[in-house]
Amino acid sequence: MFHTLDPMYWLFAIPGLILSMIATMYVKSAFAKYSQVKSARGMTGAQAAYEMLLRSGVTDVKIEPVNGFLSDHYDPTSRTLRLSPDVFHSSSLAAIGVACHEAGHALQHAGNYAWLGLRTSLVPAASIGSNFAYILFFLGLFVNSMMLVKLGIILFSVAVAFTIVTLPVEWNASARAKVAMVDHGIVTVAEREDASAVLNAAFLTYVAAAVSAILNLLYLISRSRRR
Repeated sequence: MFHTLDPMYWLFAIPGLILSMIATMYVKSAFAKYSQVKSARGMTGAQAAYEMLLRSGVTDVKIEPVNGFLSDHYDPTSRTLRLSPDVFHSSSLAAIGVACHEAGHALQHAGNYAWLGLRTSLVPAASIGSNFAYILFFLGLFVNSMMLVKLGIILFSVAVAFTIVTLPVEWNASARAKVAMVDHGIVTVAEREDASAVLNAAFLTYVAAAVSAILNLLYLISRSRRR
């Protein structure tokens, strides 16, 4: 989009882009490293997620494979936990960590975890904000309509709020996984740190997304004041 021609945009965007690149490389490196470390019990990611849910009393969640690299996610609308091939079929500590993290989201859903409910409720508005905020904002600048400019900022603010609300949701899911993996005998105490390493790295990607979104919002506010 033409806002990328504005030098001020890059002043706000570059720190977020750098942080996102570092976080992405870190999580890929951690996953590659611990994908080579097999668990003592030999459970696959799918089996680990099933065991964690079963031992926690959650029996109505489906677990199925999904295409893509680290495309793992929990869908609360269909109560389905979807695991990428590298997680679903693998018995590595990396796969178990990721699978148990996603199972942690299912436990949040079953326990009516407030932050997850808030994030889910923000999804439609955040999607609209991400897709149309910039269009409305710059259209407003072009036709000299502060109403459209402010509407664009408001819509993008919802998308920013989504990235912020995501942080406690992801942190809590990882915290649940780290405890349950050992308590339910999925990994040993000695293996917990390695199984958790990917989760710690992955959390940085959510931090990077939030920081990047906040910086972009600050750019929009700054740009609106320079009109």
